[in-house]
Amino acid sequence: MGNHHKQALNLCIMNKVVVGLSGGVDSSTAAAILHHQGYEVIGLTLWLMKGKGQCCSEGMIDAAYICEQLGIPHHIVDIRDVFTTNIIDYLVAGYSAGITPLPCSQCNKTVKFGPMLQYARENLKCDRIATGHYARIQYDEVSGRYQLLRAIDRNKDQSYFLYDLSQDLLAGSVFPLGELHKSETRRLADEYNLKTADKPESQDLCLVESNGSMRAFLDKYLTPKKGDIVDTSGKILGQHDGVHHYTIGQRKGIGIAAAEPLYVIALDAVNNRVVVGDRTKARAPECTVARVNWVSIAQPATPIRAQVQVRYRSTPVPVTVIPLENSHVRIVFDEPEFSITPGQAAVWYDGEKVLAGGIIEQFSEMTNQG
Repeated sequence: MGNHHKQALNLCIMNKVVVGLSGGVDSSTAAAILHHQGYEVIGLTLWLMKGKGQCCSEGMIDAAYICEQLGIPHHIVDIRDVFTTNIIDYLVAGYSAGITPLPCSQCNKTVKFGPMLQYARENLKCDRIATGHYARIQYDEVSGRYQLLRAIDRNKDQSYFLYDLSQDLLAGSVFPLGELHKSETRRLADEYNLKTADKPESQDLCLVESNGSMRAFLDKYLTPKKGDIVDTSGKILGQHDGVHHYTIGQRKGIGIAAAEPLYVIALDAVNNRVVVGDRTKARAPECTVARVNWVSIAQPATPIRAQVQVRYRSTPVPVTVIPLENSHVRIVFDEPEFSITPGQAAVWYDGEKVLAGGIIEQFSEMTNQG
């Protein structure tokens, strides 16, 4: 391969690497790149749940085929119990409490990277794992920290979902696709004749893929319970069939005819109410973020300026981040931000560098500001 992908393993000091294989084109190509560079590659697939889905039965078959094609060993680790506890139970508890949990960052830390690195160290005598994520890692000599950076391909950048990785996990991880654009990944997969080269993108969460929709998944665990849809003054505008079917910022599917578009602006699980209002009421000047993980920098003692994303696809916006006690911060937006959703992740950056991230706990409404 020459120098084409040398940067992919610029941190790797050992010749052995365990590659997490989901059966998709990205992880397959990551394994092929490392294999063609001469690394001793071991494929590892996590068995997360039963049923169809990118990470399950079909994915495991494709992952096994890729390993056979590359002539590398393939391990399957059954962590369905871990997935149930850390993801399914976490989601169900969150939705029943009226928040909209983000499973992906939680899954990456507690279900994927953590167990994979542990398995690699304990069973395969290897302290390096690689995945098909689009992000980059670099070591900063001055701070002595591993830094998480956006991918070169901003359209595929997945750093938002990786903010919760610890320094130990970053030190043991490699992202061979971080310097590539998706089109290059497809081209390499084709060049290597990988079975997954033309496999379509997975568009949804694995739980959505295997259940058809998030609503269908939740309805297996939460009994629909009718309640009122109200405006900010408490006036009843209609009925809903379960608070867990709604998310803050939602406009479509509310089922109420109005002169202007209505958005979900609050979920009141205690009183089983969905609160709606116009777009201005769906904006907030600040929010509190809990369970903060400082990634590329140590926690600062004083407020810092940064750009924050409050959803995976949201545009980074300028903010002041104010550190608080107990792994909390207060984020003050330069301009009120739309659709701040408790349970989702807020991740703040300095350019392409992930500074930190955490789970949105609550937001201040516009009406509370003087």
